[in-house]
Amino acid sequence: MPNSSPVSLVIIGGGASGMAAAIAARETADSLGLKRGDFSIVIVERNCRLGEKIRISGGGKCNITHEGTPADLLRQGFFTKAEERFLRSALFSFTNSDTLELLARKGLETRAREDGKVFPVDGNGPAVAEAFGSLLDDFAVRVQFSSRVKKVFHRDGQFELLFDTHGTLCSKHLVLATGGVSWPQTGTTGDGLRIARSLGHTLAASSPALAPLYLVRPPSPALAGISLRSVGLRVSSVSGEASRRGDVLFTHKGLSGPAALSLSRDAALLLSHEGKCSVVADLFPDLPVTALEGELLRQAKEKGAQMIRKFLQMCPIAPPGRFVDAAPHGTIPSALVPFIMKHAGIEEDVTWSSLSKIGRKSMLRVLKNFPLGEVGRVPLEQGEVSAGGVVLREVNPKTMESRVVPGLYLCGEILDYAGEIGGFNLQAAFSTGWLAGSSAVSQLQE
Repeated sequence: MPNSSPVSLVIIGGGASGMAAAIAARETADSLGLKRGDFSIVIVERNCRLGEKIRISGGGKCNITHEGTPADLLRQGFFTKAEERFLRSALFSFTNSDTLELLARKGLETRAREDGKVFPVDGNGPAVAEAFGSLLDDFAVRVQFSSRVKKVFHRDGQFELLFDTHGTLCSKHLVLATGGVSWPQTGTTGDGLRIARSLGHTLAASSPALAPLYLVRPPSPALAGISLRSVGLRVSSVSGEASRRGDVLFTHKGLSGPAALSLSRDAALLLSHEGKCSVVADLFPDLPVTALEGELLRQAKEKGAQMIRKFLQMCPIAPPGRFVDAAPHGTIPSALVPFIMKHAGIEEDVTWSSLSKIGRKSMLRVLKNFPLGEVGRVPLEQGEVSAGGVVLREVNPKTMESRVVPGLYLCGEILDYAGEIGGFNLQAAFSTGWLAGSSAVSQLQE
């Protein structure tokens, strides 16, 4: 139950960044010789348990982090120079290896996939949250569950937290680690953003990131659940375009999968500028148009009696980019073939020998720019993370301390950055949280 007695450090938010901040704070306090009885750390969590987003991320499997050096993670995971510069100190201060070593203390084994994504060996996302919770117990961090902060005041060098029930907490140092506004069912409803603004911080407008793309005209029910493997995906409007490479999943409302999620931030930006944008797929991204046309001509010459639809059902590509009839898996799902034929204006029984030059050019165009539709909405509430938040120029990247309010530290998704899919956002949360917690305690000694 909240009370009015002062504590040494208060952290609002028991997610990835908040738990990392608390552990870092305790380790730093121990290294400075501060006795645990004299130095109290409290996490204020609005939910009834810690790490709600960790538990459900990655479909419950939790993509903890990504392989590589801190420089690799900055380059691969964050596309703007401002984000890279801001996160550099944090990612070098607390690395992906540090994250995994921390979890290993609790016996949680991890493995990296070929694409660099790191998961628990048993695919148990909740176990990651439980491991952090156990570490908090080891470090004597007190957690106030089911406690929602209504307001925060900063007076005479003290932060006073008012709760939606009764009571207050006071501390000279405060860490805001509440997340953004994605997945509101986990409690990320923008509380921390409102608190930051009330304390004088400037906010960049929240927008979706790593969210599905809802189409104006949903895909045919025949395509729902069908995946396209390693295709090129591009969104475009009058004002610009953006593209990604990866898997795409057809849903009953639109598109999901890694490539679509990765493009969602760009799609949302184009929608905000133009009110509309379209999305197309390059079904053979490894082949330039001229090379793909050469392959189609070769097929027509060597297999004139073959029906085009049969070819589309079994046309995988092997390096250096030629069709291989005997390959085990095609790049085009059978369910998509009728739609390709329709968009190309080719009848289902047409063979190579009867395909006109105009028909071949039309199929070439569709294979390289298969129209998926017009994006109607990028749902903020369905995003794994949200972009926007406290503007980065108002936070010291070397400490995560506010440049506006002394003693206030901000970390995780509350800040105006958003990483790529692949564990980059969780690692940034761990790293910025760790830096915030350790800096807050170090500041007490100055």
